[in-house]
Amino acid sequence: MTVDDRFRVHEGGVVGSPPPGYSVTHTPDGVLVEGADGGRLLYARTGPSPLPGVPPVRARPEGSSGFSSVRPERQVDMAIVDVAQRPETIGELRRSGVVGATTAVVAVGGDHRVRSPQEFARRARLWGALVPGDGQVLSCPPTVWPRSRPPGPYRTLITGGARSGKSTEAELRLMGEPQVLYAATGPAPDPAKDPEWAERVDRHVRRRPRWWDTEQTTDLVAVLGRSRGAVLVDCLGTWLAAVMDDAGLWEESPPSDAEERVESAMRGLTEAWRTTRAYVVAVTNEVGSGVVPATRAGRLFRDHLGRLNQWVGAESEDVVLVAAGRVVELT
Repeated sequence: MTVDDRFRVHEGGVVGSPPPGYSVTHTPDGVLVEGADGGRLLYARTGPSPLPGVPPVRARPEGSSGFSSVRPERQVDMAIVDVAQRPETIGELRRSGVVGATTAVVAVGGDHRVRSPQEFARRARLWGALVPGDGQVLSCPPTVWPRSRPPGPYRTLITGGARSGKSTEAELRLMGEPQVLYAATGPAPDPAKDPEWAERVDRHVRRRPRWWDTEQTTDLVAVLGRSRGAVLVDCLGTWLAAVMDDAGLWEESPPSDAEERVESAMRGLTEAWRTTRAYVVAVTNEVGSGVVPATRAGRLFRDHLGRLNQWVGAESEDVVLVAAGRVVELT
């Protein structure tokens, strides 16, 4: 990247000597260039962040942008981020206050690592980043900002079959957020009892940013009610299985009020989803596209989850279907 047609900057530093009036500083966040006019440009690192030196953004004051800087003196005017290499860098920079409400995030890295320019632009929009054209000149401080990423309250439902890539898509959508709570609704992993499940959970944990918070819970009503940042729910299918188990609906002769209890829990979750103040993304399973389940339990689960998906989808700003790793917007 060329700065003011005078010198080039990259992650490792600069090529040539910056002219008088410019300063170049290597920081834990990347290479910081400051111009004579006071503009501050960061060429962000592509490696993992250091341990945060300031507290993360924890709450969104009423009427605020939701990602204002914790320490304004650290905020830059423009951040260049290789989002194909490491998109979570955007979230880390917002978390530490280096990227704030008036920072333009510029997404670079739209090469063979992302399957198409359209897909690269789609991801950048989700993270509130600008995709420059080849040879485009950008000013710092900027005169054009990217379209804002989804604010809270905002609800996205992601559905798909097994191993379709739906959880990966959900995580990808929240890489630019400074505060993320991962609500895991499945059973707590126990390597001694179920090593396959424990290994699967560990894979999910390792691919998520290390600063995301994880809560193992089926009390999604409470999570959605108290949260103000970003929330990822994975998934509604395991939540429903736990609710049906608690109501005794799996039993051969279930209690007389089992169906009523399950439906009440489903309606309670739908209401919490509708009224949440968070930016929430939920993963669910697409059911009913194959053969009719051979067992009573399978048919019950299919019917209840199908209805839950319809109810939650009706209260969502976005519903997407993931198949073979590709994303289809449902209108």
